[in-house]
Amino acid sequence: MKSKILLSLLTIGSLLSCKAQTLPLNTSFFDIPNGAYIKDTNNELNPYTGTYKANFNGNEITLFIIKQEHKLEESSQKNYYMDALVIKYIVKNSSGIILQDTQNNNLNIAALYSTDIDSTENIISFVYSGTNCNVGFGGIKLKKLNSTQISWEYRPNDITTTAAKCPPTLDTTIYLPETKDLIFTKQ
Repeated sequence: MKSKILLSLLTIGSLLSCKAQTLPLNTSFFDIPNGAYIKDTNNELNPYTGTYKANFNGNEITLFIIKQEHKLEESSQKNYYMDALVIKYIVKNSSGIILQDTQNNNLNIAALYSTDIDSTENIISFVYSGTNCNVGFGGIKLKKLNSTQISWEYRPNDITTTAAKCPPTLDTTIYLPETKDLIFTKQ
């Protein structure tokens, strides 16, 4: 009888200890235990959601920013879940022809999601996986200027080396605006 009670207590204890730890958004990567959940407890991501438009070098760029809860983040060091902003986008030229559309993209090609938030500066940092062969991989920062405008900064990593390794049949054009201080307006 004692062994059944002991076994039951051990089972309950192990189940309780397996519960994922919930941490706030600004938790440092090094402080996140495997299996944790980085939660937007203060709804800091919500003001950035929506549809935004801007024009750059004759192209119209439309950003569709949504909040995804429990997004799985996998790395070689650990796996955890986080609330993140995910950006899908459409880039059209001056004739209205779609150059790139990631709205229905469920692959890691052109994936764009938030990784960090600086609440004091109203800046959210994103990682961009790049397009074919990861061309354009880099960082994007969005700064909330007011309730209807965000400022965009995109800094891709080395493009020429990455593009040289890509088959010539694949499009390695970066359609996102490579610039700083581009203003997007909420629609």
